[in-house]
Amino acid sequence: MIVGFLVFYAYPTVRGIWYSLTDYSLLNDPSYVGADNYRHLVDDAQFWNALKVTAYYVVVNIASQTVLALGLAALMHRLTRSVVLRAALLVPWLVPNVTVGLLWAWLLDPDLGFVNHILGGVGIDTTLSFNSPTWAMPLVALVNSWAYTGYTALLLYAGMLQIPQHLYESAAIDGAGEARMFRSITLPLLRPILALVLVVSLIGSFQIFDTVAVAYGGKAPIPETRVIYYYIYQQAFTYFHMGYAAAVAMVLVVLLGLLTAVQMRLLRASRSDLG
Repeated sequence: MIVGFLVFYAYPTVRGIWYSLTDYSLLNDPSYVGADNYRHLVDDAQFWNALKVTAYYVVVNIASQTVLALGLAALMHRLTRSVVLRAALLVPWLVPNVTVGLLWAWLLDPDLGFVNHILGGVGIDTTLSFNSPTWAMPLVALVNSWAYTGYTALLLYAGMLQIPQHLYESAAIDGAGEARMFRSITLPLLRPILALVLVVSLIGSFQIFDTVAVAYGGKAPIPETRVIYYYIYQQAFTYFHMGYAAAVAMVLVVLLGLLTAVQMRLLRASRSDLG
């Protein structure tokens, strides 16, 4: 385990920090430039736009995914524990991200897409497309929510199974309804699992790349969907600014570390009310 960590995590991290302090383009040897990449990053409007777009995606994706997953998990926990249903929820998560992007790019095609055909059929004069500045990022967020909500729901459902059943029975005897039991029993006791899910979802959401890359058929996405990972990819493999791309990646690592620490602290993830 230690060897794997050193080879696949520690060494690449140190290498990335070094590259972030150099001018490196794959065509020449890295030359040390100190903090120049970071100074350039502060004045880079495209970087800040990519960060803003990613933050918007993270908020929409996590909010929709968590709310839907909580609802599905609660329904499974209180109404049915069907194995078939749990297997069905996992199907979208098992589909590769590239396939998900291709599938929804076809479904949302402005001319031939099934979704827009249905909207037009019911009299809704709105075209949903990845090329729409208004709808592009909400669509990317909802597509990924569709893909990952089932998996998130199963994690939350597993956490709900750890809650003692007698608590619900006592509450039911006292006259509490399902909504009150969910609010007063399920949510407080689910907090450590919910914290884990939110942290994993946050990190995964900041790493969004596949859907954006595939949805545009290999072309550069519109500015409204150029997320931070795609911006790093462009800098590194389109413009060959390897040093600058590494600097952006290092800033993203620090940002994710800070956000994770804040989340864990606010949600008191290390403490459980079950004790």
